Amino acid sequence: MSIFGALNTSASALTAQRLRMDVVSSNIANAQTTRATVNENGEVEPYRRKMVALEPAQGSFKSFLHKASNSTNSAGVQVSQIVEDESPFKLVYNPDHPDANPEGYVQLPNVDPLKEMVDLMSATRSYEANVTALNATKGMLLKALEIGK
Repeated sequence: MSIFGALNTSASALTAQRLRMDVVSSNIANAQTTRATVNENGEVEPYRRKMVALEPAQGSFKSFLHKASNSTNSAGVQVSQIVEDESPFKLVYNPDHPDANPEGYVQLPNVDPLKEMVDLMSATRSYEANVTALNATKGMLLKALEIGK
């Protein structure tokens, strides 16, 4: 196993969590956007909530277990895709809104600020934990270099 394996694993996790925070920020920023995309029928749709899907950087858990038993280096985590939440849009009665339908209802994005804040807190805590692991690894490597003095 390389001495930089733990650093590489923490670095990949930091990158993934940073992207999660960016996606959550985008969701919060677009929570009131009623004209984000045009669907296949030519109709304007509100913004759809996006979510980040993470996966191991080199395969399944079984492959990691096999590699760990052979003392090889793991590569951390990577973003597999950014998916859109297919839950229905929220309907709000507001007949004065320019995007209101004939009944007076406006379709708003399927973004729940509470969910987004929980996701943001989770990503932030994961980021902080990985920074702590990175600093601990760095400290151990520095102490190992001092052994020869």
